[in-house]
Amino acid sequence: MLALPSGRLVRGRSLRALPPGPPPQFALYLAARPVAPAQWESRWLRWPDFRLPADPGAVADALREAWQRAATERVEIACAGGLGRTGTALACLAVLDGVPPGEAVAFVRERYARRAVETAGQRRFVRRFGGLATNDPSVAE
Repeated sequence: MLALPSGRLVRGRSLRALPPGPPPQFALYLAARPVAPAQWESRWLRWPDFRLPADPGAVADALREAWQRAATERVEIACAGGLGRTGTALACLAVLDGVPPGEAVAFVRERYARRAVETAGQRRFVRRFGGLATNDPSVAE
């Protein structure tokens, strides 16, 4: 569970196993192929393992929705291993919550998982996310 500076809580996890506790009310699933339908509201985003999302704009929209919903709902983000793509998405949520983009990866590694955000490309994506989240087309490479 990642606690953002605002107090919002977001559960990051691996798609391989649902952890104990109440299920989410909304989930983002980050995978190269669609995931099996969940019993709760969810959204799938095409995002290959160790890569960047296929549609950065769709990711920005989905992360804004997850961040807004986390104010009042149980939200989770998951990928196959729960570290690279999930960590990247959590770092982007931290940016939305006010963490400077250059500090968001360290924030997530300190509070969620030491190995979160696995690749240099994912780290660059987080640093550029502030502009992407505000619809600045110069950051979506």
